[in-house]
Amino acid sequence: MSTAIKPRVLLTHGETARRYYYGAAPLAALQAIAQVRLNPGEAPLLGDALVEAARDCQVIISDRQAAAPATLFAQLPGLAVFQRCAVDVRNVDVPAASAAGVLVTHASPGFANSVAEWIVGAMVSLSRHQADAVHAYRTGVPPEVRMGRELRGATLGIIGYGVIGRRLGELGAALGMRVVVSDPFAKAVDAPATLLALDELLPQADHVACLAPANAQTENLMNAGRFAAMKQDACFINASRGELVDEAALLRALDGGRLAGCAMDVGRAPDQMPSPALARHPKVLATPHIAGLTPEAAEHQSHETVAQLTELLAGRMPVGALNPGQATRLHLLPAA
Repeated sequence: MSTAIKPRVLLTHGETARRYYYGAAPLAALQAIAQVRLNPGEAPLLGDALVEAARDCQVIISDRQAAAPATLFAQLPGLAVFQRCAVDVRNVDVPAASAAGVLVTHASPGFANSVAEWIVGAMVSLSRHQADAVHAYRTGVPPEVRMGRELRGATLGIIGYGVIGRRLGELGAALGMRVVVSDPFAKAVDAPATLLALDELLPQADHVACLAPANAQTENLMNAGRFAAMKQDACFINASRGELVDEAALLRALDGGRLAGCAMDVGRAPDQMPSPALARHPKVLATPHIAGLTPEAAEHQSHETVAQLTELLAGRMPVGALNPGQATRLHLLPAA
């Protein structure tokens, strides 16, 4: 493909985000098929900054922070495709994109193993009080010697049986855990897991891993009543989205001694980060939204954006297209 007929593509990732969440290999592959305009700074491109950066571009490949409201599509008449280098498109106005004729695509979840492994690590750390001991040693305080609990024989409750939930169930079973799953859309689960209603799962599980999708129906899914229904001294783990949790109720459950501990990789702070009030709690193990941050997981999604654009340039609709029937601006793309 000659330079003259390569599409103009804006990659919104800042310098650090580009290094961690896109990768050198997929960027090189993208530059082989497109004229790529990079975000030169660290800050995410938002609002007017995103519009200005995307002037004359036919394609935007966006990180998860780059919102795409209706005004974006109205102000960029030459934009043909908005690609999200992530699964979540809740901050993309897909109906407005459709009305403007812009194709929206998203990536598939390539982070199932990475997130499932993070949850296993969190369960081990909470059960064996590892974080407390490490913190004590690093601050020069003699650590308290505390009895731990094994994962073998414990009950793992998984809320949401998508690709991460299935992988976590496999790992839990391999460690000798009893696995119970709650998902209103699951007809069956893989053996040896057992499918239960959520209100049946909570009183039985020693570890509750929240992996449900975030939507209007799951807002504050884990509320005061649900925390009260959990097994005394169970651990709660959230590796999905902050909106699933009533954080005030979670704080009360921790302060009141209802829960033995909590691990969170997400929260209601900006960019899905754990909320500071919970992250600093002595019973909480918090990480800055890194459960899916491994080279294998990150490059899976970035390579998909390259594959999607390759398909579009060849005149084919790619996997991950959300509104193919309304994509009337695709003629703006150069032909391969």
